[in-house]
Amino acid sequence: MPAGVIAFIPSPSDGVLHLGPVPFHMYGLLLAIGVLVAVRVTEVRWVRRGHRARDFSDMVVWIVIGGVVGARVYHLITDFQLYTHHLVGALEIWDGGLSIWGAVLGGAAVALILARRRHLDFADLADCIAPALAFAQAIGRWGNYFNQELFGGPTRVPWALEIDVSHRPAGYTQFATFHPTFLYESLYCLALGLVLLWIDHHVRLRKGQLFCLYVAGYTVARFVFEEMRIDPAHTIGPLRVNAWVAAALFVGSLVWFWWLRTHGAERPQEPHDLEPASETGDFGPAT
Repeated sequence: MPAGVIAFIPSPSDGVLHLGPVPFHMYGLLLAIGVLVAVRVTEVRWVRRGHRARDFSDMVVWIVIGGVVGARVYHLITDFQLYTHHLVGALEIWDGGLSIWGAVLGGAAVALILARRRHLDFADLADCIAPALAFAQAIGRWGNYFNQELFGGPTRVPWALEIDVSHRPAGYTQFATFHPTFLYESLYCLALGLVLLWIDHHVRLRKGQLFCLYVAGYTVARFVFEEMRIDPAHTIGPLRVNAWVAAALFVGSLVWFWWLRTHGAERPQEPHDLEPASETGDFGPAT
């Protein structure tokens, strides 16, 4: 146990799970589990609002692909220096490097295109996805734990995270335990997803407003977690780039939420009590 620390969270020495001769990278495995959970939560919510399950299942693979591509592209753009001398590493997503900003942007772009082409309700789809995204992030953040990355500053609190010397940033090699920001964000996202579900069932919102609340709720916490981290990152003035992005999205989501109060489409008073639409389309296309 590190000197002076009453208790701590040990980090795994290897981020790979071996099942016989088959290795599973925990980062990628947890992301896959998070995606599956998000898909299931979204599908259930989509059907309970009176839409056809088949409409969502026909889109989901493309939305996921758009999210993964967007997540990696954003990371490569903002951290290009990491791959200047290691171009192959740009494809090694199991070693980390998937940005939530890029994932939401890429997935949303694909969802918007498909929803318009198929005459589906994009705002309703976004609201169905909102809590599912929070749950996926709560699961996916544990991938950072297995990769020993994106932790906060040194600390000796009982829940401190032990980090191997090889994973400590320059200037911090003398410290053994750090703030487990992955754990903070995971627990926060779990709580955020539950709160969004509660709001969706008890508060009368217009279409699209729940997604705005997800963006505002996540970004206000992400700003704090981002500034706690000590990994190398680009900065603009006093803040890290991702902290600026979080701040901008927080303000934008509040403006969008306010605009939807008067311009957004109304939702049924109790959408969760609607009978699921049949696969033959008893309710017809959403509008």
